[in-house]
Amino acid sequence: QVQLVESGGGLVQAGGSLRLSCAASGVIFSMSGMGWFRQAPGNQRELVAGIGTGGTTNYADSVKGRFTISRDNAKNTLYLQMNDLKPEDTAVYYCRSWYGRGYWGQGTQVTVSS
Repeated sequence: QVQLVESGGGLVQAGGSLRLSCAASGVIFSMSGMGWFRQAPGNQRELVAGIGTGGTTNYADSVKGRFTISRDNAKNTLYLQMNDLKPEDTAVYYCRSWYGRGYWGQGTQVTVSS
């Protein structure tokens, strides 16, 4: 059974930082492309950052230079370091695995106050 469990969300002031984690089980993590998505109320879910099995990364323009995606294959864990957070970063953040048919985590709320 595949499980993706996000953690690390919370309330932070603008300019602050948070680090999200996604613990994966039931997948061969090292063979899975992984990503972070977010969805704000009334908006579609959007890709924030992705990382390939070889470590290649890509970012949405809105987070380039502020967010960093990384992975630890030994720990089956995906990370998203978020710095210089802005109110417009407020959303539910979801972990995504492209292993097999693809899987989603349950999401973690990030709220940035101005």
